[in-house]
Amino acid sequence: MHALIVVAHPDRASLTHAVAAQVGQGIAPPDQPGPHTTEIADLAAEGFDPRFTAADLALHLKQEPPPPDVAAEHARLDKADALVLVYPVYWWSFPALLKGWIDRVLTQGYAYEEGADGQLTKKLGHLQVHLLGLGGADGGTYERRGYADAMKTQIEHGIFGYCGARVGSSRLLLQSHDRELAAAHLDAARELGSGLFAPFP
Repeated sequence: MHALIVVAHPDRASLTHAVAAQVGQGIAPPDQPGPHTTEIADLAAEGFDPRFTAADLALHLKQEPPPPDVAAEHARLDKADALVLVYPVYWWSFPALLKGWIDRVLTQGYAYEEGADGQLTKKLGHLQVHLLGLGGADGGTYERRGYADAMKTQIEHGIFGYCGARVGSSRLLLQSHDRELAAAHLDAARELGSGLFAPFP
């Protein structure tokens, strides 16, 4: 089994990157060769362009094939049994870099198909998705203001539900500036990785 871990943070020394690394080490411990493999897609380091351009619109309208960078991301996803998104929470959502990846990569014809008759074909039913968002606020803020439910509706249902991908887990790792909690977040990330390919109910 293969996992694609997508991380969207410009600082490779950030807790976001450390969490992504721990997920990967949980899936495929470097000192214990096993059946599972991982790839980390570092969108910032790779220079992924999140801007939805005329070429992306032409793909959406089925007038042109995918731009080369989008085709490369499709190839990555084709190899994956699981997709793990690790990201800082900006304004109660994805950072623009990751949202642009979603906009440009989960395209019509690849992730879903809208037929002329209005019927929707969901094309990512083989993919399980895990979401790890890192935020500075506490859980009470997310619950009191409804941010957690809003994110669940937008991301889990609005994006992955639309494409047919199953969200296996979704966690907010909060108060990430607190050193003790940050250490606990790293432990939680490794635990997620180690159980990622356990039997999926």
